[in-house]
Amino acid sequence: MTAKPNIPLIKNPDRKSRILQEIPNEPGVYLMRDAGENILYIGKSKKLRSRVQSYFRDGQDRSHRIAVMVTQVYEIEFIVTDSEAEALALEANLIKQHQPYFNVLLKDDKKYPFLCITWSEAYPRVFITRKRQKGNPQDRYYGPYVDGHQLRNTLNLVKRIFPLRQRPQPLFKDRPCLNYDIGRCPGVCQGLITPEDYHQTVQKVAMVFQGRTAELIENLTTLMEQAAESMNFEQAAIIRDRIISLKGLEVQQKVALPDDTISRDAVALATNGQYTCIQLFQIRAGQLVGRLGFVVRFSGVDIPQNNGVKPAGKSDNISDKISDQISDKIAEFGEILQQILEEHYQGVDAVEIPREILVQYELKDEDFLASWLSDRLGRKVSILTPQRQSKAELIEMVERNAYHELHRLQKVSDRHKQEMQDLAEILDLADLPHRIEGYDISHIQGSDAVASRVVFIDGLPAKQHYRHYQIKNPEVHAGHSDDFASMAEVIQRRFRDWNSAKNSSNSIREDLPDLVMIDGGKGQLSAVVKVLSDLGLMADLRVVSLAKKREEIFLPGASLPLKTDSEQPGVQLLRRVRDEAHRFAVSFHRQKRTNRMRRSRLDEIPGLGHHRQKQLLAYFRSVDYIRMATPEQLAEVPGIGPVLAQEIYQYFHP
Repeated sequence: MTAKPNIPLIKNPDRKSRILQEIPNEPGVYLMRDAGENILYIGKSKKLRSRVQSYFRDGQDRSHRIAVMVTQVYEIEFIVTDSEAEALALEANLIKQHQPYFNVLLKDDKKYPFLCITWSEAYPRVFITRKRQKGNPQDRYYGPYVDGHQLRNTLNLVKRIFPLRQRPQPLFKDRPCLNYDIGRCPGVCQGLITPEDYHQTVQKVAMVFQGRTAELIENLTTLMEQAAESMNFEQAAIIRDRIISLKGLEVQQKVALPDDTISRDAVALATNGQYTCIQLFQIRAGQLVGRLGFVVRFSGVDIPQNNGVKPAGKSDNISDKISDQISDKIAEFGEILQQILEEHYQGVDAVEIPREILVQYELKDEDFLASWLSDRLGRKVSILTPQRQSKAELIEMVERNAYHELHRLQKVSDRHKQEMQDLAEILDLADLPHRIEGYDISHIQGSDAVASRVVFIDGLPAKQHYRHYQIKNPEVHAGHSDDFASMAEVIQRRFRDWNSAKNSSNSIREDLPDLVMIDGGKGQLSAVVKVLSDLGLMADLRVVSLAKKREEIFLPGASLPLKTDSEQPGVQLLRRVRDEAHRFAVSFHRQKRTNRMRRSRLDEIPGLGHHRQKQLLAYFRSVDYIRMATPEQLAEVPGIGPVLAQEIYQYFHP
């Protein structure tokens, strides 16, 4: 009998049994999909069939999150690997690529900053970023660091200790800048240091952010003594000053902890039912050298806030029902810590792996993680769940820090919720405006006209949903602007396919805005309302405009603005959306205008196509340097022969 479509496996025993039998009992990754082919969950296992069967086994002790997920599974795919370690790496890559809803971790979080070293470049850059790029795999990211201020101070001090590349692009074409003269840069732009020697310097910088400062000081001390024995006292003095500065950095960064005979990491979490904050303390030689942080939204059964006390059922007054919920949560906490540690140690060098890892809860697959880390380090790695004495006190300290971060995050969340509630009252909305889209136009008297769309979700910018628009209306050009027509064009392009997406069974509901905000007054709002009316969407979308001068909010069809205070929370939220839309539009307009002005003069040179223009700009960095170059210098550019070089020179020197 043919199975009916769209019936979950849990309600179709015959099909479920057939699919489970097709899964091999080998290492690999499994992907669970719903009836709409959306990926719900991605996991790994040393024995795929056994792991997947455990989800559907009667009486299986599952967390609430996984139990809900199982009721939606319609299809199961798998990818076989040679080992569980390979499955671990594949799982991480697939989760970051597809972002499944029921995978609560391994998703990039822009809350905390990272430090990046671009090892893929001949002269690596060292900089702070809040987003891990999917670029060259040779580049290394350290973090995420909880204390961004301390991270910046550390990087600034490191740049004073070691001569490093200070600029992403050279300031001058034929000479180094002031940073070289004062010893802050080794002259990277002019090749005054070889890539090999520069890599050795950057490797010393990396040791600081790997928590190996003590090892670096020992290495530098050896080099200082060797330089002194060779009568190279100037070099020895330079190394001595670096050692003194690094010791000062240790004093600024570190907090003394007992037992300095072993390197260890300690990880703990805190949750309030809405968010889960994880803290990872890195202890090296008895010193706290790094504090990393992760934040995830936690879905499932809410548990009482425990105010820094471990929710392990220590109170005799907790009811059986709450105890069962907490037991489920503790199992899920172990899964969270397991995935955090797997993700973290995949991205570090083997020398950064500690000999001992202290965890707040027992891990889901502790033996595999310990074995995998031991193989990478080349020495035994122990994973412990301490219950007493100094190690338990260390875990409690990490947990307290996680609760402080959770409290701070909750305050921010409450403030944003208050703003959304106030805005809902101002606009008489039935629900909170969780997704707000803001639009703005930017141009100079009609030239290089562009528009922007910014998206705020739960009061925070969601930059992955931002978008630029180039105005295509032929009536908008240099010398003639029309903000009303430009805004109407953008809204029409944004929502023209909205009806079909809204009625589609595969549509993503999160893409539909609860509120559309237009930067402007009644004119811009009227133009937008006309477009939405023609599309038949005015009943589905709530639209407002925010005028700049008096921060006035206009509603469709109203001649007067709403009576509001410019400083009340809801208006402040709209102002943030408006200012972000303005910033995003202006930055794109400036970029477009700069590109046009840079290329317009080169376009006028006969025989100089787009490819050769790019080669010239890559070599000289600007049109001004091209204009100042001699024919001989121009001919040095690949693809630019003597004849074309002479034509370029004559164009700039008629």
